[in-house]
Amino acid sequence: MTVTSTIVNVPPLENGDRLTRYEFERRYQVMIHIKKAELIEGVVYVGSPVRATKHGRPHAKIMTWLGTYCAASPGVDLQDNATVRLDADNEPQPDALLRIEPEVGGNSRISEDDYIEGSPELIAEIAASSASYDLNDKLNAYRRNGVKEYIVWQMYENRLDWFILKEGRYILLEADKSGIIRSETFPGLWLAVDALREGNLAEVLTVL
Repeated sequence: MTVTSTIVNVPPLENGDRLTRYEFERRYQVMIHIKKAELIEGVVYVGSPVRATKHGRPHAKIMTWLGTYCAASPGVDLQDNATVRLDADNEPQPDALLRIEPEVGGNSRISEDDYIEGSPELIAEIAASSASYDLNDKLNAYRRNGVKEYIVWQMYENRLDWFILKEGRYILLEADKSGIIRSETFPGLWLAVDALREGNLAEVLTVL
């Protein structure tokens, strides 16, 4: 018996491609040199190289804050740069997310092929070069899919916005007189905003 092998050529994944989610995944899976790509409102965004002070360091601080919370919160799952199948046109790869497990009322699940499907309860993004779409198309996709809370830390301005979903639209959560923002979805998830912006992680964890 003769076995014939067929090599299928897959087009590259490039910024600005307009693809279905199926085609996006097909191309992404074979582009092993690409570390981060997202499908937002049907458009492909390929991540730029990660800089140390504008992304790597603040990302580590956000993960430390959320990881500390997750360690003390049964039923809560923390993910770092995990692909999320939101809907037919959106497959983001958020910098960080917290999700409530479905067994205790969460809106997302882990699929058989190991992707997150559905809407995590909280998503956090570190926005430098990505700020324009983190605060526009991506924000709209998260809002439309019912992501309850969305944090965007804009590094060039060193500004942190924490949005909460109310009656189908995002509004900003305001800090109290002590400069603390409190999640309305995750009890005890408190953030000392100025301490985070100033790099005082010890104070951030003390307030948490």
